[in-house]
Amino acid sequence: MMMRQSILYAALIMLFAGCVNGQPKGSNDFATMPKPVGDIQIATFGGGCFWSMSEAMSELKGVTKVISGYAGGNTKNPTYEEVSSRTTNHAECVQIYYDPKVISFATLANAFFFAHDPTELNRQGPDEGTDYRSIAFYRTSEEKGILSDVIKKINGSKHYPEPIVTQVVPFKAFYPAENYHQGYYRLHGDNPYIAGVSEPKVMKFRRAERTLLKPEFQK
Repeated sequence: MMMRQSILYAALIMLFAGCVNGQPKGSNDFATMPKPVGDIQIATFGGGCFWSMSEAMSELKGVTKVISGYAGGNTKNPTYEEVSSRTTNHAECVQIYYDPKVISFATLANAFFFAHDPTELNRQGPDEGTDYRSIAFYRTSEEKGILSDVIKKINGSKHYPEPIVTQVVPFKAFYPAENYHQGYYRLHGDNPYIAGVSEPKVMKFRRAERTLLKPEFQK
């Protein structure tokens, strides 16, 4: 079984060179960052290819919008190619807009750790490199404490056989990715990477967090 999975991962890497197969025309058009309205808060996480992470987090009740992008590095306004070259130190991340009256930061953070494998260092499945690392950002000391508590709780539960290696760092900046990355999971279900890698992760997330999902995803 392990050999079969390794062969599949190798094939996927050769086919897609990460989570993108080619660059569509006009791909340097970047997504627009909406401003939070009313009580809406923002959280930023990275856990491998942002296609599946964006979909998983968008399915949670209280989440109003999710933007795919880049964070954790030094280069301003990077392109996908620059991030993939691993010269920017950015990771593929998602910026989550959520209503704290419906879902708390603690619940959101806990869900994040079940939307990917936080025990894999600098990789997620077939995607390898620091741009696919597990990383969680905090904007306040309270959020830092919450992330620490969630990690301790999950490690203590032995849900994962190995300890969590997620970086927990202060938030500095988030740069939206190109428009073609936004909502990619739902728009490109026929993409073999989506079917073979992203969809299984999203289905696993739905099973783990079913009670937190919006009604249309609880079926």
